[in-house]
Amino acid sequence: MSMPRKNAEKPANAYHAHRERQHRRILDAAWKLFDERGIDRVTMAEITLASGVQPSTMYQYFSNKDDIVWAILDEQMREVSGRAKQALEGAPNAMARFTALLDFMADELVNHQIKVRFMAQFDAMYARDWPAERLITLESQINPEGFQVFTDVIRDGIADGSFRRDLDPDLTMHAVINAVIGAQRRLASLGDKVEKEYGKPIELLFRETVRVLLLGLRAPETPARRHARKEKASKDRTRKRSS
Repeated sequence: MSMPRKNAEKPANAYHAHRERQHRRILDAAWKLFDERGIDRVTMAEITLASGVQPSTMYQYFSNKDDIVWAILDEQMREVSGRAKQALEGAPNAMARFTALLDFMADELVNHQIKVRFMAQFDAMYARDWPAERLITLESQINPEGFQVFTDVIRDGIADGSFRRDLDPDLTMHAVINAVIGAQRRLASLGDKVEKEYGKPIELLFRETVRVLLLGLRAPETPARRHARKEKASKDRTRKRSS
C-alpha cells in the first residue's frame, strides 16, 4: 500500500519545486526591472518577458503588478526581520542592543543597496496608492511583537542608566527608527550623487547620522559612572595582560 503513495509524492514534489522556480524567476525579473527603471515605469508585460514565462503562466501567480510589489515586500521584510534579530543577539545591555540595531541598518545600506532602494520606491507608492491597514496587517503577520521590542530596549536603557531619563520610550523609538530609515533609503536611492554633492561616501554619512543619534540618546556621564567605566577598563587591561 505504501508504494503508490511514494510514487505519488514524487510528482507532487516536482510540481511544487517547479512552481517555486517559476515564482522565483518572476520576482527576480521584477526586482531587476524595478531597480533599473522604477516601479511605476515597468509593466506586467515587461516583467513577463524578462522572466521568460508565458503570459498565461504569469497570471497563475500574480494578477497585477501591485501583487508582485507586495510579494517582494513580504519577502524583504521577513528576511530583514530575521537578520535584525540575529544582530541583536548577544548584546550585553540596552545601549549595545540599540547600537547593534543601527549598525545593522548601516550594514544593510552598504551590502544590500538594491533592497534598500526598493523600500524607498515602495514608500513613495505606499503613500500614494495603498492604505496603511494593508502594511500594518503584513507587519503583524511577520513580526507579531511589532516595534514593542525596540521600545522595551529604550525602556531598559532608561532603567539601567545608559539612556537619558527624559525620553519617552515609545515616542523616541518611532522618532529614531523613522529618522534612520529615512536617511538610509534616501542615501541608497541617490547613491554616488550624494558623494558628488557633499564630498562624502554614503556609508560615512549614514554612520555619522547613527553616531549623532546615539549621542542624543545616551545619558550624561555622572562621576560615579565615569569611575565605574575607568575601573572596568583597568580590569579589562589587567585580564588581557595576565592572559
